[in-house]
Amino acid sequence: MMEKKSALAERRHILKILGGGILLGNPWLSSAWGNTAISAAATTGTKWASGNTSLITVPYPDDSIFDSGNTCNIALTQATTEGPCYFGVETGEDISSGLSGLPMQLCLKLVDSDCQPLENHWIEVWHCDNRGVYSGNTRESFDSSRFAGGFCTSNDSAAQASTWYRGILQTDSKGRVNFKTCFPGWYRGRTIHIHFAVRERSGHARVISQFCFTDALAKEICTTHEHYSSRGEQDTTLAGGRDGVFPRSGYESFMLTTAQNADGTLLAYHTIKIA
Repeated sequence: MMEKKSALAERRHILKILGGGILLGNPWLSSAWGNTAISAAATTGTKWASGNTSLITVPYPDDSIFDSGNTCNIALTQATTEGPCYFGVETGEDISSGLSGLPMQLCLKLVDSDCQPLENHWIEVWHCDNRGVYSGNTRESFDSSRFAGGFCTSNDSAAQASTWYRGILQTDSKGRVNFKTCFPGWYRGRTIHIHFAVRERSGHARVISQFCFTDALAKEICTTHEHYSSRGEQDTTLAGGRDGVFPRSGYESFMLTTAQNADGTLLAYHTIKIA
C-alpha cells in the first residue's frame, strides 16, 4: 500500500510539472511527412460507426503502422500554441466519458533524434466534443491555472460537470500510447484539431502542439455522420489558410494519418519525434 501511495504521489508530482505553462528546452517537434490522411469510408464504401467507444472492437494496430522505411525520414515541425482550453486530468486510455460520436483509436509513437522509441514519457491529449465544446470540470485537475472557463465550455452545464476528451498516458517500451476517443467537432475560426503535449522523462522539456485532419475527411464526417451533420461543414479549412494556428503551407506535417477500421471506427495515428 505504501508503494502504491508513493507511486501515485510521484505521478501527481510529474503531472504538476507537466501542467506548468513554460516551454522548456528545444521548442521543436518532429512528425512524419507524407502521412496524408485517408477518407477511408470513400475507399471501403463502409458506413462509419456511430455511438460510444464500446463500438471499438478491433485491437490496436501493431507498430508497423509507424514504419517510414529503413531510414529515419521524419521532418522537423514547429510546436504550436497550447490554447486557452487546457487543464490537466489523470484520465487514462478511454477519454470519452461515454459520449457518442465517431469512435476513434488515437495511436501515438514517441521517438528520439535517431528514431529510437522513448519509454516512460508522458503524452497528454485534449480536444472538444462533437459540438465544438470543451469539458470544464477542474475540481480534480492537477493544473487549471490557464483554463478559460466559459469561453471553452460555452457555459454548457454538461461540459462544466465533465472532464470529457482529456487524458494522459505514459509511453511503453516501444514509445507507444493508445487512446480511445471520438472524432472532434469544430468551433468558429478553427479547423478540427487535437491538442497534445509531451514531457521528457528527465523533466527538462515540455513540448506542446496540435494535430489536424484533412479537409476532405472533416467534410465527409461533418456532412454525413449523424452526430456531426446537424452543424454542417466546419467554417475554417486548412486549405483556406485562415486557421491561425496551422501554417498556410506545410500543415501536412501536423496531419494525422487515418483509416477506417473493420468495425467502422476511425484509426488515427502519428509519430512524434523529440530532436
